[in-house]
Amino acid sequence: MVVVTLQRDKCIGCNYCVEMDPVHFQMSKKDGKSVLIHSVNTKGFFTLKSPNHTIFESCELAAKACPVKIITVKET
Repeated sequence: MVVVTLQRDKCIGCNYCVEMDPVHFQMSKKDGKSVLIHSVNTKGFFTLKSPNHTIFESCELAAKACPVKIITVKET
């Protein structure tokens, strides 16, 4: 299981996550912040849980590119 979490409230809208992983991230036209596609919001933490381990690498690239370090990726 791969668990990806985004603290959307702290997003600065730099677009790096989308550049690294456009399959799982996109920019909101509404407020210019990052959106983790197919995630569930729990108190400002947007979480995507996937049994597909192939997404780990691309999500990890997005997390490393984030200048404010609001993306975490864990593999269980």
